[in-house]
Amino acid sequence: MQTIFVNIKCELGKAYEVADQAVQTVEQVSEVHSTSGQYDLMLKCFLGDQDDIGHFVTDSIQTLPGVKDTFTIVAYKAFN
Repeated sequence: MQTIFVNIKCELGKAYEVADQAVQTVEQVSEVHSTSGQYDLMLKCFLGDQDDIGHFVTDSIQTLPGVKDTFTIVAYKAFN
């Protein structure tokens, strides 16, 4: 299992719509948080070990209506 975080910059006034679409239509999305700063949303996603992160982000996240830009972070280990 691969964990990635995708920060999203949305078109003005579209953050809530993008968040709703991500939760409703992308099964790999676990959590969506609104954030302050350069990006509007942060998605936590779980992908299979063989899934291609680049294809997932470009095909499933960047194509959501209202998404202007993304920044992807690959997580290596979760500490509990």
